[in-house]
Amino acid sequence: MVPAGDLMKHVLMTILLSNALLTVALVAAGGEWQQMREQMIEEIKQDMYQARHYTGREQFSQRVLNAMARVKRHEFVPEHLNSRAYGNYPLPIGDGQTISQPFIVALMTELLDVEPGAKVLEIGTGSGYQAAVLAEIVGEVFSVEIVASLARSALTRLVILGYDNIQVRYGDGMLGWPEEAPFDGIIVTAAGVTIPDTLLDQLAPGGRLIMPVGAQDEVQQLRVITKSADLSFTERDVLPVRFVPITDEKR
Repeated sequence: MVPAGDLMKHVLMTILLSNALLTVALVAAGGEWQQMREQMIEEIKQDMYQARHYTGREQFSQRVLNAMARVKRHEFVPEHLNSRAYGNYPLPIGDGQTISQPFIVALMTELLDVEPGAKVLEIGTGSGYQAAVLAEIVGEVFSVEIVASLARSALTRLVILGYDNIQVRYGDGMLGWPEEAPFDGIIVTAAGVTIPDTLLDQLAPGGRLIMPVGAQDEVQQLRVITKSADLSFTERDVLPVRFVPITDEKR
């Protein structure tokens, strides 16, 4: 028979040991995630250099690289895909949607070319990953998602992760967010054959809109549209891409 005092000491020691092991495991996992993020950063830097003839840029700005390094992509993918979270490729997130390839997320952020205090509109929240990267750089992010379950889960995730400068709305992204317009930049994370006039109208003079343009079964082009001070537009295609199609059907 073990004395009560000794039993209590044994229980306390077991709890302390369990907590210590848990802390070690969490630290180890954190270090592993960090290594994977660093590898991802090196890969997207290589991609940027290889795509320089398309983009006109040989490297990412340091602030975009820093943002990509700070955002924990494994928090934005389904748990069973955690081991692949930092692969430089898109992953399914449910409801027929995907989280974009890290290189494309970084590139769209880079091409937006906005100031630190900017207000940005994102169409297609998905899991919230692109919004989180933007939020590391700009002042405010307004994101619209047409799939109700994704909007709810993204908002919950972003709140838990401490992103207090992101607002998420469930609705038709092609309508934009008119009451918060104008926006210094707009990112559309789904492809369309044309760019909605409603979004162009909500773009501030001097601002840029980034959107993949083309049909679902065709090669799409990542297009950059710049709105000048006289409200005219200039545009250029940057890179062939493949995105899910944009839709106005709420789910």
